[in-house]
Amino acid sequence: MTTPSALERPGGVPLSLRLAARLVLLPAVVLALLPPRRIRTVLGILRRGAAPATTSRAQEARDAMCAASLRCAGPKGCLPRSLGAALLCRLRGTWPTWCTGVRVVPPFTAHAWIEAEGRPVGEGVPEGYFARLVAVGPVARSTGR
Repeated sequence: MTTPSALERPGGVPLSLRLAARLVLLPAVVLALLPPRRIRTVLGILRRGAAPATTSRAQEARDAMCAASLRCAGPKGCLPRSLGAALLCRLRGTWPTWCTGVRVVPPFTAHAWIEAEGRPVGEGVPEGYFARLVAVGPVARSTGR
């Protein structure tokens, strides 16, 4: 038996942001094919020099990825969606915390998401719903002292 479902694609995403999301979609899909260690290394390099993303900036990036790609909007598109949203934030000079981990409550499932200001962005779940296994956050800037 199947349950009917429909993907919800965000509306109101500006054309320029949708085009930028299309630009980062291919690199995000390619990154998603790499082993987790390599993804972490690449993202660790890309995050350098970026300011921490705000929740609103990270939500805009996530929405743009879902608007630009049915794959990212789908239930199994969490890895390319989260990678694409992080790359899109980076194009705009910020960096969210990119996370991958597992759902804490049964049944066990792996998941990838972005966080900003210490909270998951656009996931619609309570805090603590996911346990982080890998996280690549913004680099803290030194004060120069």
